[in-house]
Amino acid sequence: MTRTVNLPGGAALPLIGFGTWQLRPRTAYASVRAALEIGYRHVDTATLYRNEADVGRAVKDSGVDREQVFVTTKLRPQDAPHARRTLESSLRLLGTGYVDLWLIHWPTGRDEFVPTWEALLEAKDAGLAREVGVSNHSPALIDRLAEATGRRPAVNQISWSPAQHDPVLLEEHRRRGVVVEGYSGLKNTDLRDPVLTGIARRHGATPAQVVLRWHLEHDIVVLPRSSRREHIAANFDLEGIALTDEDVAAIDALAANA
Repeated sequence: MTRTVNLPGGAALPLIGFGTWQLRPRTAYASVRAALEIGYRHVDTATLYRNEADVGRAVKDSGVDREQVFVTTKLRPQDAPHARRTLESSLRLLGTGYVDLWLIHWPTGRDEFVPTWEALLEAKDAGLAREVGVSNHSPALIDRLAEATGRRPAVNQISWSPAQHDPVLLEEHRRRGVVVEGYSGLKNTDLRDPVLTGIARRHGATPAQVVLRWHLEHDIVVLPRSSRREHIAANFDLEGIALTDEDVAAIDALAANA
């Protein structure tokens, strides 16, 4: 059973998601199908990725009930002036009446900053998105949105890896009740680092699995991406890896040497 974190509106967000950035249409379809067969129940896409139709078709063809799959897509800042129309287009491409999470992909310009967030909140209130949030936003920007509307993003999706580990930043999100989703956790990690390879050896795991499990130890949502079924499966197979407190501390310390 995949571990989840509860979002403010009651939705259960699986801590392990399948990322689809840079997966071209045919590959995206096959990879998402494989991920769902393996057991993933959280799929992350975006308007920018241009593979929403393939992701949606894979979810539909998988035979898994739509309600069992947590689907995220994202709004490009240049689409902010017609955000609602963009979401409706995403829903048509995904073949669903709603997404589980809709994010602002990165901050818009100053004039559109609050109106864009208001558009996401309106979409949530209309039932087109179960939850709404942001990506690549600082805590200060999150505060601006909350001060303007009285409602905080449920999630902030940001780049996160052992080399970027920042306990203060993590606590800033937790204090605000904002869930952190980490992307590029493997891409931004030297998987040959002796700390990681040593821990992996002791646990009979790969360094990639150790890094992903480390995210889960911090309750950070992870979004590994691969087009190879064996890697998709390995990235999901983390329950048998029991990192010790010493392991976690050693991986945390990699940020100081980055």
